[in-house]
Amino acid sequence: MKLVIGNDHAAVEMKNQIMKYLEDKGIEVVNVGTDSTESFDYPIAGYRAAKLVASGEVDGGVLICGTGIGISLAANKVKGIRAAVCSEPYSAKLAKMHNNANMIAFGARVVGVELAKMIVDEWLNAEYLGGKHARRVAMISEIEETGRLEAAEKQ
Repeated sequence: MKLVIGNDHAAVEMKNQIMKYLEDKGIEVVNVGTDSTESFDYPIAGYRAAKLVASGEVDGGVLICGTGIGISLAANKVKGIRAAVCSEPYSAKLAKMHNNANMIAFGARVVGVELAKMIVDEWLNAEYLGGKHARRVAMISEIEETGRLEAAEKQ
């Protein structure tokens, strides 16, 4: 498995610990974030990471900024990305199972390293269920592709 990790200046230490954690599990990690605590614009890391996921060069991605929100918003602007911000493991698990999230995000100022590891594990170990969830994920893709959702406009 190969993952990308992206971060801003607020998340350098957490990124390093999560990278080591993943590498210790035998996962290859591509680092597209900053290694400096000098101010760094999170949209750059979010975009870089999302492009690698969307292109299929990596299997998924981990995003970390102060809250996880900004970096995930940037990543979600890339076609084909479903990045979910999660501050606890249950949401991370369901993000993959129900929404087929191909990126997970969290905040270095919101969760501690051990909780971040649990979030990553739940996301990695979960499997997309498909079924009724596939219809809903397809609706998200329809909005992304067309800027519309036919089912919503019919009601």
